[in-house]
Amino acid sequence: MTWEIFIKWLPSFLDGAWLTLQLVGVSVIAGLIFAIPLGIARSSRHFPVRALPYAYIFFFRGTPLLVQLFLVYYGLAQFDAVRQSALWPYLRDPYWCAILTMTLHTAAYIAEIIRGAIQNVPAGEVEAARALGMSRSQTLWHIILPRATRIGLPAYSNEVILMLKASALASTITLLELTGMARKIAARTYLHEEMFLTAGVIYLVIAFILMQGFKLLERWLRVDACQGR
Repeated sequence: MTWEIFIKWLPSFLDGAWLTLQLVGVSVIAGLIFAIPLGIARSSRHFPVRALPYAYIFFFRGTPLLVQLFLVYYGLAQFDAVRQSALWPYLRDPYWCAILTMTLHTAAYIAEIIRGAIQNVPAGEVEAARALGMSRSQTLWHIILPRATRIGLPAYSNEVILMLKASALASTITLLELTGMARKIAARTYLHEEMFLTAGVIYLVIAFILMQGFKLLERWLRVDACQGR
């Protein structure tokens, strides 16, 4: 591949990378917000409280993301109630279908990360908070969740990287994110190896930037020191 071809198609690759960042960014942030109550419920001692989140997490962790993507994009259109609802303009758009599916998928994994982090909060800190007169809700918001954030941050950073790679599946529903754009350009130029190698390098650059960002965040929160106490 000559530099002229690379320069010609670089803006298209950057457009695909921008769409990839949108998919990953929106899904992992929305997934985190959705996963917080799921993770808290999963860590409950009461079976009725944790049963429904367990069923949700079991389904989305036990089935492939590609299958879930097809169920949302192709499956929901089979129901008249969905096509006649106010959500249909969004559910027929592959962009929003990918956002919805990736959000639901990553929320299941993040919920388990939160559950594990909550259960690894030292019992002595919780007992100390209760001894100081804190209610259960105050202990949860001021002691347990901040501590669990530091414990679960490394695992959450891994989930973000995994979702970056999983976003390539969005190309199967016609989205021209990074992988979809590489496939489109390769079909036009017949330079399949070169175009997919370029996409792979861009993925590596994005992953490297994300990893360095999380390292700085962990250092700022002093995650290692917190876990070592």
